[in-house]
Amino acid sequence: MRHSNISIFVPHVGCPNKCSFCNQHTISGSQKAPSAQEVRSICTQALGEIKNPENAEIAFFGGSFTAIPRGYMLELLGTAHEFIGEGKFHGIRISTRPDCIDIEILEILKKYGVTSIELGAQSMNDEVLRLNDRGHTARDIFNASLLIREYGFELGLQMMIGLYGSTPETENETMQKILEIKPDTVRIYPVVILEHTRLAELLKSGEYKPFDFDYVVEFSAECLMTFEKNNIKVIKCGLHASEFVENDKIGGFYHPAFRELCESIIYRNKISEIIRPDIRQYTLKVNDKCISKALGQKKSNVEFFRKKGTEIKFIPDKDIPAYEVFWR
Repeated sequence: MRHSNISIFVPHVGCPNKCSFCNQHTISGSQKAPSAQEVRSICTQALGEIKNPENAEIAFFGGSFTAIPRGYMLELLGTAHEFIGEGKFHGIRISTRPDCIDIEILEILKKYGVTSIELGAQSMNDEVLRLNDRGHTARDIFNASLLIREYGFELGLQMMIGLYGSTPETENETMQKILEIKPDTVRIYPVVILEHTRLAELLKSGEYKPFDFDYVVEFSAECLMTFEKNNIKVIKCGLHASEFVENDKIGGFYHPAFRELCESIIYRNKISEIIRPDIRQYTLKVNDKCISKALGQKKSNVEFFRKKGTEIKFIPDKDIPAYEVFWR
């Protein structure tokens, strides 16, 4: 059964510092923290519209939820908790910083029906974390992840590709250490450089030189496939499309269908492993739900191989695993 979130943004309140890439007002598209009554109204409406609410979570995103003023946090949790239980939503999902998790906080979250905790890890390299003003270390991420696991929450990690000071080596280090932690879910966020951030200033001064877009797509595709193969669900790949991000971005790796670009690359690489120079036509089997991914955006994969002198076509097969390609 498909999982869904009732997303409620709590923009920037609670963050103890401002990271180099952060402009939460732009990312959330909202500048006002929601009241308890607004949360109640959102949940009431969603409960009446969602067909299977038991497969949905009320999700507080935007800031560092466990660092917001305690009274406000309890007010939001208490309101959301009214909508948890039989015939209602499955639980509550929150996102927060790794250094804002401790035993007291986890006890509170458990009491109010929180089921999933996502940590903004961003990088697992201490120097990259320092350069981007994160204010925590990779060890904080490991420690918080361990505590969250011990308390029985679903664990999610968020990684950011292309931060200031990162290299292909530190990117791979982050991927490998996330595999080591083995969270339940991951969000892959290639950096989007937003106006009114330190990253924007570094870009304009020439001090920050971002990766090539193609490299970021290739590496994101590698992360996507690697995590999924290790039973880590990638619930987001690329910043969500919004008019606010599109208006405020001045650089980075934004595309409204970024995940589709990555999945197209995965299939292109898989097909390349099959293609031989002495055979000019191929009929390939892929999962029946992945035909468009194998074709690539605007049939880019078909055109890619056609330029190399090879014609390919696809037939659907529900028994073929996702991201696999079989030669008929």
